[in-house]
Amino acid sequence: MVNEVAVPQLPCRSIDEITTFYGALGFRTTYRQTRPNPYAALRREDLEMHFFAIEGFDPADCYGACALYVPDTGALHRAFTDGLRSVYGKVPVRGIPRLTTPRRRKNDGRRTGFTMVDPGGNWIRVFNAVEKSAPEVAPAATGKLAMALENAVVLGDSKGDTAQAVKILDANLAREQATALPVDLVEALVYRAELALRQAEPARARALLARVRAVPLEEGERRRLADSLTLAEEMSRDLAPDASPRRYSPSTAAPPGRGA
Repeated sequence: MVNEVAVPQLPCRSIDEITTFYGALGFRTTYRQTRPNPYAALRREDLEMHFFAIEGFDPADCYGACALYVPDTGALHRAFTDGLRSVYGKVPVRGIPRLTTPRRRKNDGRRTGFTMVDPGGNWIRVFNAVEKSAPEVAPAATGKLAMALENAVVLGDSKGDTAQAVKILDANLAREQATALPVDLVEALVYRAELALRQAEPARARALLARVRAVPLEEGERRRLADSLTLAEEMSRDLAPDASPRRYSPSTAAPPGRGA
């Protein structure tokens, strides 16, 4: 039947924590109860998500996950980052909660997507919605560094294996940085800086972002790299000595991977 709707019901540690976080993302609370069981229903336009709190729940052990298919992952990601900055002061990029950047996923038909790990440890995967008869197709990566980046994204964003993603990128950056296309080099350096922040290595992230700024780019390349260069600027701003302090304390433990 058409017009059928499925609503995910996901676990969390605290209804207050969840409603505050999702409120920053533009979700409004449509239902809330604390007894007999803590429960909240949240909605953002056509997206609806429900949460139930469990006493003693550890988000790092959570296996909750769902996929959201939206018309424009870039627009939604910008709305999410703006909301997180306004409420928390920064966009969390490590631990729980955290938000990744939209990138092509080779393990999902090269569909553009990003991942959000919410305060309950649930992995919320956001992808561009496309018709099955006209799938989203992106050119396959051809350069060695570009292919290494795609593999690193699968490990770092899909599987949650930051250490292995770092290992792949570091090895390929060392071998290919002198011969890689400027666009591929910038993309790899920006993602490597993001991974450095996930590993709580701000000094390394600053050094990587300095390398990004040193890459000579033509105007067409800058346009192609607009999203990555914006992310690099945001990370640099967050790393500045006078950056706004965090108003949250995310867990430093990275949750395990949750599928594709």
